[in-house]
Amino acid sequence: MYRPAQRLAEIAPFHVVELLTRARQLEAEGRDIIHMEVGEPDFPTPEPIAKAAIAAIQGGKTLYTEALGLPELREAIAGFYRQRYGVAVPAKRIAVTNGASGALNLAFACLADPGSEWLLADPGYPCNRHILRTYEGRPLNIPVGPQTNFQPTPELLQQHWTAQTAGLLVASPANPTGTLLTLDEIRALAAVCRQKNAHFLVDEIYHGLTYECNAPSACAAGDDIWVINSFSKYFQMTGWRLGWMVIPEPYVRDVEKLAQNLVLCPSTPAQYAALAAFEPATIAILEARRSEFRKRRDFLAPALESIGFRITARPEGAFYLYCDCSALSGDSFALARDLLEKTGVAATPGLDFGSNEPEKHIRFAYTTGVDRLAEAAERLRRYFGR
Repeated sequence: MYRPAQRLAEIAPFHVVELLTRARQLEAEGRDIIHMEVGEPDFPTPEPIAKAAIAAIQGGKTLYTEALGLPELREAIAGFYRQRYGVAVPAKRIAVTNGASGALNLAFACLADPGSEWLLADPGYPCNRHILRTYEGRPLNIPVGPQTNFQPTPELLQQHWTAQTAGLLVASPANPTGTLLTLDEIRALAAVCRQKNAHFLVDEIYHGLTYECNAPSACAAGDDIWVINSFSKYFQMTGWRLGWMVIPEPYVRDVEKLAQNLVLCPSTPAQYAALAAFEPATIAILEARRSEFRKRRDFLAPALESIGFRITARPEGAFYLYCDCSALSGDSFALARDLLEKTGVAATPGLDFGSNEPEKHIRFAYTTGVDRLAEAAERLRRYFGR
């Protein structure tokens, strides 16, 4: 008898992954596909990190670690906060996790009671609300737009807060928009959560990939904020599945118990590899790649606008352009499918990111070289007759 848990009815598929599957099928048939759909850097993991992993495996460092991660890696992450942000974060408050997704699973397993409501920005990364729903929490979307740079504000929190609201999750830089929160804005949101005796979680997985400024960490706004980060994006270790979480001190033991039971520990070779992520030679590689991402953004944004897409979110970080396509199509999902089939350009429809005018928006990831972006722009011009 097929009878899944009722919560599954409220967990939608990740449409971009299904779009990627179709793109791979077309490639297998010999089509040239320009991938602008998946949020994955196209650069290989920096060589110092890969070499550290090989050395760890050859040295037999493949056994379980502590549930919250290698002590030396937790110390290295604490040192990274001191060096990059000027913030003191004790290593004992840091948990190494199975990617940022693993961190969110642990956080919501720790905090979400059945029926509790959590405020999330719409548009936003879809898996966040689905992870929350898995732990019987209720996502409550806050529609955000150009007026607030696609970020929640204290006023919007007050409008959407209910007696069941247990917390707030924000992302800076955000997916799909690439917008940032300033430190003052983070502090203002934290103040509302404190006033309401609620939890505040900040997703910082695109930190390091900002282009006009360095994004401030929410760790500077209080030690009662849950901060989630990852080795996937800036450090370009997507498939290694490694991230971390800064936990308010009273909850460290709770998260540790959950980690012991749910995952035992993160990948041991990946943790030893990540020790090399903070070395000067690695950072130099990553900073050069950050400059390349900026060049891509600065090329692609005006190219898309010349075709008829409107970029209403300021793309200050990450590697996405979230575009209003309503002047070109009334259905972004149909448009994304048609672009893939007829032009070989793969992009992500707004449907994946929430219910706030998804049909009007489409996301392009600039995770391929400028020459390929130029080819994509030319294909789009031909498609739209521009």
